[in-house]
Amino acid sequence: MSKKKIIMTSWKTTIIVSTSLQNNEALWMILSQQHRLRYSDGVEHGTFVFPLSGTAFMLITPEEFPEKAETTEFFNRIEKFVQVHRNSFLLLQSPVCGAREWEIVSAVQKRFFGSNLKVLPIHSNVDIVKAVLTIAKATSKPHVDSIRNRMALARAQIIERSPVWEELDDMQVSLGGTR
Repeated sequence: MSKKKIIMTSWKTTIIVSTSLQNNEALWMILSQQHRLRYSDGVEHGTFVFPLSGTAFMLITPEEFPEKAETTEFFNRIEKFVQVHRNSFLLLQSPVCGAREWEIVSAVQKRFFGSNLKVLPIHSNVDIVKAVLTIAKATSKPHVDSIRNRMALARAQIIERSPVWEELDDMQVSLGGTR
């Protein structure tokens, strides 16, 4: 039996960050992992963008959410973010998910239903770092190609070994069809 040697390469990327997040603890945690941060006033307040993966994240705390969900200024900010970034995530940071936080998630999801915005409730800075780096890495080259290849291989193996597929194949043969 041969042992495969797994080589772990460290993933480093450049992140464009809103200057409004300059003192955010989550970004200090990202910096400690050797990622490069470029601060910019040109990105929406509270956002960070991973250019190589095409993903962008907007960080919002419940304190930033208006009392009335109908407030257009707040939704206009998110709307602009969604229009600019094709793969956008709204990170709703709150230590606990109480009734107010779920109302916020619900209001945002209703308003942006059918758009490319994904809403992620986040509890801590550690969760922010884990979520954004996992998503950005999984959607950046060459990792996205590797994931696609592994998914195609897994699909092929499932089809090849599945008794259901064998039965369907037998049914096609007996009915005179081809797969």
